[in-house]
Amino acid sequence: MTMLTNIETGAVVIGGIAGLYLLGAFAWSVAFPDRRVWPPNEATTGIKVRVWTATIAIFGATFMLGVVNWNSFGWPVAIRWGVGVPLILVGNAIVWIGVRKIGFGATSGEVAELKTDGLYGYSRNPQYVADMAILLGWAVLSASGWATAVACLGVIILAVAPLAEEPWLEKVYGRQFRDYKRRVRRYV
Repeated sequence: MTMLTNIETGAVVIGGIAGLYLLGAFAWSVAFPDRRVWPPNEATTGIKVRVWTATIAIFGATFMLGVVNWNSFGWPVAIRWGVGVPLILVGNAIVWIGVRKIGFGATSGEVAELKTDGLYGYSRNPQYVADMAILLGWAVLSASGWATAVACLGVIILAVAPLAEEPWLEKVYGRQFRDYKRRVRRYV
């Protein structure tokens, strides 16, 4: 990787700060479930704005870095488009099916009915897995070193998020969630 331009530096800093914020919030919630940050005790507008802003910042930084640093790896078009585009498209389809299934409120940390069918019958976290696919798909399509670095940070964060959520889900849904957890894998 070469010297960063101002745009690249800004995107790396924004994506990095957003990623560290979310990773810190999730790690805190794993370490101290009684004083967790995510999912929140009460899904206030402020919490939703902070979490969604940080999430969008990671995706936005990854996108911007991919555009500005397009194909810095020099990968063949067939690999980039043949792997990257399907990951992005399938990931988006799954994310929006998941949002439609559980609702935007539950996606934002509100208590709602526990969904265990449809996509949730195959993965306890299909939206996180799909978001990982989108980030990795963009990293492959753009073939950008910096986009890949921020995308990998995003994937790590998305992999940690369920570890923060599952103790809360067990507390809220009890035996129903424990039975679900025994039947269905965390990721895939």
